[in-house]
Amino acid sequence: MATTNLVLTSKDDAEPVAGVPDPALLVVDDNEENRYTLSQQLNVQGYDNITIATNGHEALSVLRSKPFDLVLLDIMMPDLNGYEVLEHMRSSPELRNIPVIMISAIDELDSVVRCIELGAEDYLPKPFQPTLLRARVRATLERKMLHDQVVAQAANLASQAAELATWNKTLEQRVADQLGEIERMGKLRRFLSPQVADLIVSLGMEEQLQSHRREITALFCDLRGFTGFSETSDPEDVVSLLRGYHAKIGKIVIKYGATLEHFAGDGVMMILNDPVPIDKPELQAVRMALEMREAIWTLIEKWRQLGQDIGFGIGISHGFATLGTIGFEGRFDYAAIGTVSNVASRLCDEAKSGQILISPRVLMAVEDTMRVEPVGELTLKGIHRPMTAYNVIAPSGSK
Repeated sequence: MATTNLVLTSKDDAEPVAGVPDPALLVVDDNEENRYTLSQQLNVQGYDNITIATNGHEALSVLRSKPFDLVLLDIMMPDLNGYEVLEHMRSSPELRNIPVIMISAIDELDSVVRCIELGAEDYLPKPFQPTLLRARVRATLERKMLHDQVVAQAANLASQAAELATWNKTLEQRVADQLGEIERMGKLRRFLSPQVADLIVSLGMEEQLQSHRREITALFCDLRGFTGFSETSDPEDVVSLLRGYHAKIGKIVIKYGATLEHFAGDGVMMILNDPVPIDKPELQAVRMALEMREAIWTLIEKWRQLGQDIGFGIGISHGFATLGTIGFEGRFDYAAIGTVSNVASRLCDEAKSGQILISPRVLMAVEDTMRVEPVGELTLKGIHRPMTAYNVIAPSGSK
């Protein structure tokens, strides 16, 4: 092959490409003198990471062994010429994006066109000027740098898009989970105090709402004289009375973490110790009853000033019951089935206005902390044996 005489410039003329640290260059030429001279000129221009290949096959092998930023490729080589090497590179997914500057003594337009059509980045005829070499190498490396930045940004955007898609999917699942939790909470709060409902959902204790048997304390309360009041009053006045009554009862139920078993008009049934166990449910029930009596009594005084003879009574019992949700889709209630609920209801029926009647089992749990008085044996409807009942007057030590 004909040799090319290059005029070497000073190392001071080197102009490294901004953003391309130590670019890797491959010089491919079958002529030893050409390889040496071109490598020396590139070195003077500031390019130190230079690899040499003596033929087309060696060039392809080297290209597949490590990454390169630029190939300076001679056209006229035996066995595998520059055109063929370029065709191999452009057909290879791993090599097609490496820029190539074709170098040849052939100075024909057809050769230039063919190189560009095959995907060459640029073309340098032999002999060529060092200044032209510097400019074209620098321009090609800058385009390579910009191309790599675009590819990296595209990959980053794709990664971010994939991450965003994952986050969206996760967010959708979280939203679905939260909506499901809100729905469950809404159902639970129909008969549980908010803190109990929150506890059940957060601890995954919803299986506790299935049918099971447990020892509970049941409290039933209602208004004395409510039926007569309803018959003689306008419906708006009846509703107003019930709203005030239920508001007072509701705040206290929530405070003590009781479960609302059911309410019908003025009658309200509550249970303690289920679905979440509490310490000393009998004592808590009696304390709750005392607070209810005091709260409702302020309403009773107001109603009496309006000429309404209204009273308030409570019954409390303790024992085993079968508990769980009953009803149908869209309207479930939490029920306590057993004698303990019936006893509480019947004691409430027997209570005079202002009385809190408790069963003997409740008395055993509170007699050290409450002042009580016996009211004698009561024959309760639906209960076979007479029961001794007790009226809670006040906590021990109080006046």
